[in-house]
Amino acid sequence: MTVMPLKFRPISTEGFIFCDDAGGFFRSNETFLDRYVEDRLAPGDEAFLKMNGHAFEKSGDLAYSAFAYRWAKRLHAPSELDYLILVPTLRCNLSCAYCQVSRVNEDTPGHDWDEATLNAVLGFLDGLSTRTIKIEFQGGEPLLRLDILKEVRAFARQRFEKAQFVVCTNLQEVSEDAWDFLSSQDTSISTSLDPTIDLHQRQRTESAATTQRFLRHLARATDAWPERVSALPTFDVDALPDPYDVIDLYSTFGFRSIYLRPVNHQGFARKRFRTKDVAASWSDYVRRFIMSLIEHNATSERTIEEFYFSHCLRRVVRGGHDNHVDLRNPNIVGRSYLVIDHDGSFYPTDEARMISRLGQIDLRMGDVRAGLDRTIVDVLNMEALNLFDADCVHCPYQAFCGVDLIDDLSRHGRIDLPRHQTDFCQRHTAIFDLVFELLFSDDPKVRRSIGLWSGLEEIDPLLTKVHS
Repeated sequence: MTVMPLKFRPISTEGFIFCDDAGGFFRSNETFLDRYVEDRLAPGDEAFLKMNGHAFEKSGDLAYSAFAYRWAKRLHAPSELDYLILVPTLRCNLSCAYCQVSRVNEDTPGHDWDEATLNAVLGFLDGLSTRTIKIEFQGGEPLLRLDILKEVRAFARQRFEKAQFVVCTNLQEVSEDAWDFLSSQDTSISTSLDPTIDLHQRQRTESAATTQRFLRHLARATDAWPERVSALPTFDVDALPDPYDVIDLYSTFGFRSIYLRPVNHQGFARKRFRTKDVAASWSDYVRRFIMSLIEHNATSERTIEEFYFSHCLRRVVRGGHDNHVDLRNPNIVGRSYLVIDHDGSFYPTDEARMISRLGQIDLRMGDVRAGLDRTIVDVLNMEALNLFDADCVHCPYQAFCGVDLIDDLSRHGRIDLPRHQTDFCQRHTAIFDLVFELLFSDDPKVRRSIGLWSGLEEIDPLLTKVHS
């Protein structure tokens, strides 16, 4: 019998979590660990490992085929290009303290698409082979160029069999014409709502009148289209609010999901806030927040998730959960989605355009007039997987995790830093530690939330196997 390589890590006070390369996992104790590493497995160990897909008799048997299928299911294969982030303007009507895109003031000229750029973008859309498209309008404040948004949406609707649109707006100044544009069923709204009203005003709107105008607009949007409005908070790691205050605020507007995001190490934000070496304090806060959500969900009919924790949980319990572009393996950039900046330049990700704008490294991929140039990005993509990383190969979370080379470049100026020293690794190790701790919990409150967040309704005991 061949036993798949098992990687292990202490989990809370309950022993060790063991994982194979395909993401199969179970919990056991130090006694089993000793038998495994000393190559003296007992017959009961071998039976358990074989029955649960961690061992097989020969390379052609069904257990091996199942293992190979599960392993392949964990890998992300880039699709055809069907997702575009369009930045028709860098101008913005706010000056948020932790802006990550290096926006310019509303009255600054020379930071919008001109007619030639717009026509080139439409030509690029027309040349795509995909039948479906998702277009996300970012900025700046994209509603400052509602005329461009209208023209792009009208073209995409007639060009593709199915088209979806997202407008990333601060909802600060919304004309009736813009409200009419946002009312379409194929168009969603993504906005920013900071952890508390006081923090939102301090870091974004600056005045009570401006804050109240935003809140009225947000209430109008969530009342009219609750299923098509999402909001993202930004957290200053040196001024973290009580989790229940955040939960209460988001509940007020009917949101069922909160995405915890510390201030990004990009744009103006990296100059004004502590954005490096914060993984430990941030992970402690995420844990506290998740436990607060569990308490909230235990007594509330309107349950709430933390988006990224739920995403990581789902990656553990089933393969193929690759819909979030920041956590994939391989994480090939510049293929299935692209960014077209205010000057028509192509970038592989939104973060890539930010660090290019700062002059840290040029990840530009040509432009809509001259065409795509993937030379630099394709070199980067040669390292865009964790399968052979000297640190990742020993980590039990390898099958669920991924890489983010753009973030590594931004924070560390290199992509070859020992993995455990990177912010990405430290944050994700803490998240997966918590995922497994809660997956194996017997607390009914925990099991209720974990079931809801996993998408499985409830956690089958067969999923959380324990071996002694």
